[in-house]
Amino acid sequence: MGTGHFFWVIFYFASLCSASLANNAKINFREKEKKVLDQILGAGKYDARIRPSGINGTDGPAVVSVNIFVRSISKIDDVTMEYSVQLTFREQWTDERLKFDDIQGRLKYLTLTEANRVWMPDLFFSNEKEGHFHNIIMPNVYIRIFPNGSVLYSIRISLTLACPMNLKLYPLDRQICSLRMASYGWTTNDLVFLWKEGDPVQVVKNLHLPRFTLEKFLTDYCNSKTNTGEYSCLKVDLLFKREFSYYLIQIYIPCCMLVIVSWVSFWLDQGAVPARVSLGVTTLLTMATQTSGINASLPPVSYTKAIDVWTGVCLTFVFGALLEFALVNYASRSDMHKENMKKKRRDLEQASIDAASDLLDTDSNATFAMKPLVRHPGDPLALEKLRQCEVHMQAPKRPNCCKTWLSKFPTRSKRIDVISRITFPLVFALFNLVYWSTYLFREEEDETF
Repeated sequence: MGTGHFFWVIFYFASLCSASLANNAKINFREKEKKVLDQILGAGKYDARIRPSGINGTDGPAVVSVNIFVRSISKIDDVTMEYSVQLTFREQWTDERLKFDDIQGRLKYLTLTEANRVWMPDLFFSNEKEGHFHNIIMPNVYIRIFPNGSVLYSIRISLTLACPMNLKLYPLDRQICSLRMASYGWTTNDLVFLWKEGDPVQVVKNLHLPRFTLEKFLTDYCNSKTNTGEYSCLKVDLLFKREFSYYLIQIYIPCCMLVIVSWVSFWLDQGAVPARVSLGVTTLLTMATQTSGINASLPPVSYTKAIDVWTGVCLTFVFGALLEFALVNYASRSDMHKENMKKKRRDLEQASIDAASDLLDTDSNATFAMKPLVRHPGDPLALEKLRQCEVHMQAPKRPNCCKTWLSKFPTRSKRIDVISRITFPLVFALFNLVYWSTYLFREEEDETF
């Protein structure tokens, strides 16, 4: 009897298990999803025009958590002051009207692709210039409804956003570009946006920008008050650092080379007028072309940029080298004129001496008054001789090194060239020291803030 009873118990449990497995095999979860959707979104059961209740079903504002995933940043334009970004945008909120039975945990969530079926926050990007959704192959958007009434909205979008830039330190600058999201119609009494806890902003690991580096990003709130009320707003600040190596190779080194090439004219002979003029004019035109090309890639701003200081000083050095040759040429002609005048004076003196000697030869019987050999103490001629002796007896002055060195070059034109060979490089080196120390120090100050 005990053995038979035990057999029937085992048979009963086996039949229950087989029945349960048969029922699970027959359940069509897609059909269950349809029934649930019809139950919660059917006609007359859900109104997408009405916002959800507040936290715990109160009449407070609906709370929407936001997080974004930055997929790529395609460009940062200095001329139009904008940048383009592609991101996955997600919102999550709770709507208790969308609660449903999860069939003992078997139905994790429901998926929708039509955003107009449920209530949606009226979020917009306040600094957006252009934007579009992605529809290849299907619209890149989905809505997930969870059993507890939580709604997750995800969409992939591409945006072109305004980014006001301060180019005073260009190209040694850092730029902060913001992404602002705000409610358009619902005030903070009805709708509040919050950053999702944990990691509200994610950035793709292999993010590559051609001329910038994304150093860091910061999330913040930017609620705005208008005459129609206060509106909730979120923002994320992206800090971009400009890659300096490109500008060092393309701008700074070529400008230095042009300035140094303009100094070659100081070592050419002052008589090589065609060579020195052509060298000065060529470097000046090349430097002007370089400056205009740099300015063409930047917006016309009212303040002076770091690159303007550099190109302006380099252009001044090249122009100064050209003016130096003009001064050398003028000094050379002046030296030639003085030399001609001295030659004429020597010729006149020689002619007068020759004439006097001829006169002495012809009048050999002429008598001359003899000067007295003894002079009185008050005699002016004796006083003059005494002064000359005092002068010769004074201690010799210490020779000036610069004057002694310059005395090796007899002409003024040659002296100007020699002085320029030393002065121009020294002044340019001093300018480099001041320039780099000033702008690099200011860059570090901006980084600390």
